Amino acid sequence: MGDDSATAPLLTSHKQASNDNKLSKKKKAPSIDDAVEKYMGNTGSMQLLKAIFLAFAWAFDAQQVFISVFTDAEPRWHCTDDDHSVCSASAPSPCAFPAGSWAWDRPAHTSMVSEWGLNCSPTLVSLPASSFFAGCLAGGFLLATLADSSLGRKKMLLFALSCMSAAGALTAFAPNVWAYAALRFVSGFGRSILGTCTLVLSTELVGKRWRDTVSVAGFFFFSVGFLSLPALAYYAVRDASWRSMYFWTSVPALCYAALLYAFVQESPRWLLVRGRKQDAIDALRQIASLNGGGGGGSVTSSFSMLHACIVMPQEDEQHDADAAASSGNGKGGVFDTVRAIAERPWATRRLAAIMTASFGIGMVYYGMPLNVGNLGSSLYLSVTYNALAELPASLLVWLFIGRINRRVSLVVVTVVAGALSLACVAIPETRAAARMACEIVSFCATCTAFNVSLIYSIELFPTSVRNSAVGLVRQALVLGGVVAPVLVALGRERSFWSFGVFGLTIGCLGLFVVCLPETRGRNMADTMDEEEDNQLYAASSCAAAGPDDDGPDIVHADCNGAAIV
Repeated sequence: MGDDSATAPLLTSHKQASNDNKLSKKKKAPSIDDAVEKYMGNTGSMQLLKAIFLAFAWAFDAQQVFISVFTDAEPRWHCTDDDHSVCSASAPSPCAFPAGSWAWDRPAHTSMVSEWGLNCSPTLVSLPASSFFAGCLAGGFLLATLADSSLGRKKMLLFALSCMSAAGALTAFAPNVWAYAALRFVSGFGRSILGTCTLVLSTELVGKRWRDTVSVAGFFFFSVGFLSLPALAYYAVRDASWRSMYFWTSVPALCYAALLYAFVQESPRWLLVRGRKQDAIDALRQIASLNGGGGGGSVTSSFSMLHACIVMPQEDEQHDADAAASSGNGKGGVFDTVRAIAERPWATRRLAAIMTASFGIGMVYYGMPLNVGNLGSSLYLSVTYNALAELPASLLVWLFIGRINRRVSLVVVTVVAGALSLACVAIPETRAAARMACEIVSFCATCTAFNVSLIYSIELFPTSVRNSAVGLVRQALVLGGVVAPVLVALGRERSFWSFGVFGLTIGCLGLFVVCLPETRGRNMADTMDEEEDNQLYAASSCAAAGPDDDGPDIVHADCNGAAIV
């Protein structure tokens, strides 16, 4: 492999002179992940079903994200004067015609635009959707670290689900567009961490073998939630009030939150990182009973081994980790998890790279469904096709995530998505079927990139900061969604400003993941120090293995990762 400098990891270590001693200790000591994995054993069918049931929260998330496609849509209209001397049906908008010369094709209460007469006020029409994504951004920055620092995964998930659903139910009674926009902001504020908490908690409740399956189950349920919207809008509430959409998507979510409170336990990994050993033991006993194991002495012995790992001498750890945040043990204040990432250059580089790629993915992921109206097809069919495109994306990830490299696959799907989005610009508008086909395949590739990026984010960061890091990645996705509606509006006149910018952004920004390490087959670290030690051990093992020796699985993934960042 060349000289030693070629194999040196690109991360900052503290007191480099003591690294060899630390590594010799850490290699012999079990981590939290090792102990929990050993005690969980093979995840039983009941525990797996519980984790999959938890992942169903993604369906309600999808409904609130895309519901405005129908509730805020401008209905079609027609002229009512017989000779069309005042009204012209060829006009793009009826705003220039006097009242009484035109009418909506459907009852006014089917859309908030027609009910409140907002068709001539595009700023007010876009206000509720913009408020929702603004709430997502605000909630993501203010709430992301609470699941790592003080409240935990379960409490934050219940808060997010309850806040989002309660605001959605109240939206059904909004008296005007201002109250509507305010409630959408609250709904987005709660929704901001729903997907993150669901993804992290569901994967931390199962053994390593089933993490990919549970992750993909969440993405599949997101597709189901997305697909349920055109079905609900067309068959159930097509001629009913737009308020019914919010009612029938929010009330079931509140009932689901009550079931989660009763049947789902807190993550034992997070409890252990927080030092709440007895609570962790209780949670693991529940998991063991569902897996067919007993409580008994195995619990005590496992945690005796774990205790030995946690209370190892810390004489070499008195660097800037004198504060809890700096050691990355998750015991600091609300924003200490973010500070722990910022103080480690390797963690900052990882977060910057994955967030940059996620911005491009989010722009296309949230923008494509809004842009299908510019293709000239039926709104119901267009949204249905895009929702169906999520299903093969989830299936592909489920089938291959355990066998493919995260980094390479993410680069490939973002480039494919970008190329096909650019193809929508090159194909003449007269070939509508070809444009629609390219749009659907591009969106399918984007959905695949969306799913892989979240799984990759979970594996890139240790338990102590994982929820915060994944939350920030999701914020980058949402930020892309904030920009997307502006491009969609510009794209009505010239498709390059929508499909063209979408393609260039996702294709170019997706290349940033090249600088990230490969994580397939690696154990999940629990603290920042443990992650550093794992990378140092992997790098030294690569150097010892040589170019023709793949070494163990955990080392093999990193050796093929070129540079550890």
